[in-house]
Amino acid sequence: MAPTMRMAMQSIAIHRWPRALAASLFTALLATLAAWPFGAQASQRQAPAATPLAAAQPSAAAATPAPPAEQTGASAADTLASVSAELQRWIEQSAAGTWTIGGVASPDGDAALPALRVEVTMSPSTRLRLPACARIEPYLPPNTRLWGKSYIGLRCAEGANWSTLMPITVSVYGPALVANVPMPFNTIPDPANFRIDEVDWTAPGGVPVADPALLTGRALGRPLAAGQVLRPSDLRIPQTFAAGDPVRIRMVGRGFSISSGGFAIGAAGEGQTLRVRTETGKMLVGVVRERTVEVKL
Repeated sequence: MAPTMRMAMQSIAIHRWPRALAASLFTALLATLAAWPFGAQASQRQAPAATPLAAAQPSAAAATPAPPAEQTGASAADTLASVSAELQRWIEQSAAGTWTIGGVASPDGDAALPALRVEVTMSPSTRLRLPACARIEPYLPPNTRLWGKSYIGLRCAEGANWSTLMPITVSVYGPALVANVPMPFNTIPDPANFRIDEVDWTAPGGVPVADPALLTGRALGRPLAAGQVLRPSDLRIPQTFAAGDPVRIRMVGRGFSISSGGFAIGAAGEGQTLRVRTETGKMLVGVVRERTVEVKL
């Protein structure tokens, strides 16, 4: 403590001054302390540094976070509008190569397909934002089948760095047998009762029957209404033998054949496999051919 201040305080403590005079002396002492150099230095050390207003307020960039990459730029629909025609052609040309994944072929199992017409509907998102791109490349994700509702991949190869999937619908139109008249269950279908129309093969129910020759040796497995498309699941092979029916067995070997009687163990139709028991009790397996079970020896 400074000598002058210490002496002033001792003087106040030793002498008993009148109350008014003591108050005046105390006020003068406080004024002296306030003017002392160490008081000013202490005040300067304790005062916080002044902060500019601009620095105290957050900048616009800090206050509003930058939107993610997918939220910048134009919408996906606008970005792809200029290349939609090229994308449709690419999908149409790529579609047939993916149908073998799902086993799409003519109903009799022949891999040859008739002339088909492909229509593509693209559904780009209007909410997804994509940065501008100078060159967009389409690609097929693994195991993609361009049949009905599907999707393709798109990536920017120049001007930006993004990749996305776009929903599409691929409609495949081809010939199909359509019933001209209603037909009940178990009817032997006559080609004259059908016409050939162009229908969407991707519709529910599977690939339709397009060849009238496939009606031979078949019966309807369910009723068919007029105007209804015929599909392979609508046809069945008529039953030739039921379990327990007597059958004629023809055993064929190299250069000879033997015929005998027997009984059917199960049920089967033309061209199907049937287990039979000969009159001597021997079990054989053969194929039904014109009401005869042919067994190859």
